[in-house]
This record gives sequence, C-alpha cells and structure tokens, in this order.
Amino acid sequence: MPTGLSHFPRLEFAAMVTVKRIVPNIAASSLDELGEFYRHLFNIEAIMDHGWIVTLASQESARVQLSLATEGGSGTPVPDLSIEVDNVDTVYERAKGLGCEIVYPLTEEPWGVRRFFIEDPAGKLINVLSHDA
Repeated sequence: MPTGLSHFPRLEFAAMVTVKRIVPNIAASSLDELGEFYRHLFNIEAIMDHGWIVTLASQESARVQLSLATEGGSGTPVPDLSIEVDNVDTVYERAKGLGCEIVYPLTEEPWGVRRFFIEDPAGKLINVLSHDA
C-alpha cells in the first residue's frame, strides 16, 4: 500500500460531501456481554438492535472526528477507541468496580487531558479521557 500522499491523485469534485458520523464497529462473540460493559461503564443506551448488531449512544452530540496516530502518547500503544467523558475520575472508579484491568493508570498528560486505558471484553484498548477545564 502506498505510504505517501503523492500516490493519491488530486481530484476535483463538483459537489462537496459531508461526513455525518463515523461509527466504530467492534466484533463481538456476545452482544449482551459487550453491550452491558459499555452501558454500565459509560451510561449509554441501545438506540438500535437488529439482533446481529447493536448501536449504543448517549444524548450528547459531537463533531465527526477520526484520529490517526503512530503511538498513543506518552509511549503508549495506539488505542482502538478514545472515549471522552465529562468526569474521568467517576468512570475510572466505575471501571475498577466492574473489575476492569487498568492497562494504563489514571494520568495527567502534558497535552491537557486526564486519562486511563482499559481493555473491553472483546480485547479492544480503550482510552478514557477528560480534557482539563
């Protein structure tokens, strides 16, 4: 696969396209177990359930974002998901109460976030963070 932008042709588009959302999809052997993990940890609810896919959401809205990284910062691996919350300390205590293994401890980072890493039941590395006020 090409590694530089010079491999991609410059294209002129007649119409703009707006990305409305980007949804991470996590492969799961048990939707119930994985869904309960995310519901309990982050207070998010199922907004769609087709039996083979369940979509969870909060009532908040945010801009569409996609992060590309060579590392996770402070020498950590790149997480599969970054989930911003309003109170990382509350979620940290909730994660410990659920018996989650803390992969990276609750840390004040020099770029203005307080965060920790855990793995979900599907083995995905999650960066849970709050921005400094």
